[in-house]
Amino acid sequence: MALREESVPFLARLVRRADSSRSAKDVSILTLAAASFGSRHDPDSTVPTGFDPAAVALFEGLVECAFLVAHADGVFDEQERQAFERLVVVACDGVVAPGQIASLVSDLAAQREEDGEDVRIRAAAAAFKRPSHAEEALRVAVVMARASEDVSDVELRTIGKIAEACGLPPGAVDDAFRSVDAEIARA
Repeated sequence: MALREESVPFLARLVRRADSSRSAKDVSILTLAAASFGSRHDPDSTVPTGFDPAAVALFEGLVECAFLVAHADGVFDEQERQAFERLVVVACDGVVAPGQIASLVSDLAAQREEDGEDVRIRAAAAAFKRPSHAEEALRVAVVMARASEDVSDVELRTIGKIAEACGLPPGAVDDAFRSVDAEIARA
């Protein structure tokens, strides 16, 4: 699954979906959680950073869902890795440094290798405390799946597993595809 270069800014816009409980129109749950992830506390610093462990877990869970879809077909070469990292950096409005994303991707790859996809899906889903978080995870996963020409059966199966692990109702995957596709149509 390769991200087309011209798709990255557009896909980032798709990820910036407003959380209905917030008044900001162009801020996604991913972007809000990224702000805390990007401000990880330096243990040697006495300056408050705004670090929120729950927000960091949410960010990592959202990114892991996209990562798992990107890996669903068993191929994640260097070009795909770089495109994925750029997508996440752009979707997070630059509040997460590329080096932090690269480190996170390395950690996610090691965890997936050790635990397998199903365990990692359940671990990511555990970070979603509200239905809006799980719905955002599905949209992010769909955006990754839509980055390639077609959504493969294995990608669709992975997205379905994410929805199930999150406890979302039947039809949630279809709703996520409709939501992303509506944004595509508007663009």
